Amino acid sequence: MEERYIASIDLGTSKLGLCVARVKGDDVQVVYYKETPSEGIRGSVVANPMKASGPLRKAIQEAEDELMIKILQVVVGMPRSDVRQETATGGIVRSNPDEYITEEEVANLKAMALESYPLDDETSQIMYGAVAQSFSIDDQIQLVESDVVGTLSKELEGNFKVFIGSRRATAAVDKIFNSMGIAIAKKYFLPDVVAKTVLTEEDRQSGVALVDIGAGVTSVAIYQGGIMRSYVAIPFGGKTITGDIRTECSIPEDLAEKIKLKFGACMPGKLASLSEKVLQIRLTEPYKEVTVKYISEVIDARAREIIDAVLYYIQESGLENNLRGGIVLTGGGASLVNFANLFKELSGYEVRIGFPKHLFSASVGAGVYNPSAAAAIGMILAAKEDRMPDCVTRPEPIWADTPEPEPEEEEETVDENGGFFVPDPTYQEGEQGTLIPEDEYGPAEREPKPEKPKKVKKVKEPKEPKPSKMHWIKDRFNGFGSKVKNGVLNFYDEMTKEEDDNNLKTEE
Repeated sequence: MEERYIASIDLGTSKLGLCVARVKGDDVQVVYYKETPSEGIRGSVVANPMKASGPLRKAIQEAEDELMIKILQVVVGMPRSDVRQETATGGIVRSNPDEYITEEEVANLKAMALESYPLDDETSQIMYGAVAQSFSIDDQIQLVESDVVGTLSKELEGNFKVFIGSRRATAAVDKIFNSMGIAIAKKYFLPDVVAKTVLTEEDRQSGVALVDIGAGVTSVAIYQGGIMRSYVAIPFGGKTITGDIRTECSIPEDLAEKIKLKFGACMPGKLASLSEKVLQIRLTEPYKEVTVKYISEVIDARAREIIDAVLYYIQESGLENNLRGGIVLTGGGASLVNFANLFKELSGYEVRIGFPKHLFSASVGAGVYNPSAAAAIGMILAAKEDRMPDCVTRPEPIWADTPEPEPEEEEETVDENGGFFVPDPTYQEGEQGTLIPEDEYGPAEREPKPEKPKKVKKVKEPKEPKPSKMHWIKDRFNGFGSKVKNGVLNFYDEMTKEEDDNNLKTEE
């Protein structure tokens, strides 16, 4: 089974999520995932392509160096903000009503609805995607896609939710990757991709609101009956909370982000002893001191505004009474301490954090299972289902086998009579260039090869053995100054006679 690699990039307001996975059949193994700070992106929209390309180029280069690959194409997500949803309908009259309705017919109907939908301004708007809501046949209405496939009907009609976004936003993404020589294999509408990553089939059937809290935008996608029924984007998120901390504490934004991640929490009344801790900010003289409780109060106020906005749009959808599965929070902002508890307290719904489901294996640590990685992982899984081709090239290993040179064929020689002779080692070329066979004129005389001079090995002189105490002890019983048997000399042999006599006297 052929092995291929898929690379996805989540272009966020505060971070870039780059993921590379090895795919072989249905097996998906994430071999690289890293989040790096982004620039030039506001509300998930590339506002400054030149600034945005710098961190992106660096992130791709780091992944290529670590994996020793070259990324040729990637899958990316479309901006989540400035998206408008509309209703579209389409219908066809089938040429053969006695044949079953196929998936291809449903897909063609969806494509026709997208192409025929009139945009207000085609120069500034583009269709992000469409989600089939229901289908109607001759005698049945309100059928879902899985139920309409395989039925018999003369006519087929469909109702769709189409999502319209900014053409300029997608053109900016194309501009960045074109400047780096990397192709965009596909752009995905992220809400549906993330939902398939963090939600179960039971969640989507019973009804659930998926709230993706990013840095610059908070999106709300509502599912019921296994279909996305409503989508809306709120133009603020986790970065707004960071901005509040920066303003209240008069500190740089990067320091405010670190404080939020390290000590940030909602519901200050439930922090217990942590609320009394004091943070010393050593940027000025004298030091600035801020309590954790005060930081929590700042965060709590903004978090309540985000929750109120989400609940407002859930009510506007008309599906507030169909959320049997409650609310699922995902994205980087979902990890804020006590945010899910605050959401549950204000909404009355069951609230939980949505992590990427274990539909893959990973060798890059636990970070790939965090809510902030849901978009990058979701695009990998969607690209696998779409049979995305290999997105990278791999250099040939230095140990690769080199083809062995083919043996040279011996030249054939033609004699005067037109016969072919193959030169034989026993033949020798005569003076006139003719071949002299051995059996006719005897063995061919050859000049002997000059003998190579043989190398003369140097004979190492035997080293005298080093004296040891054992030799000395043995000589005490055999007599000093004498030789030990088996050819081993006692260290006294090297002494003078006077030294030997002196030692003897000492021993006595």
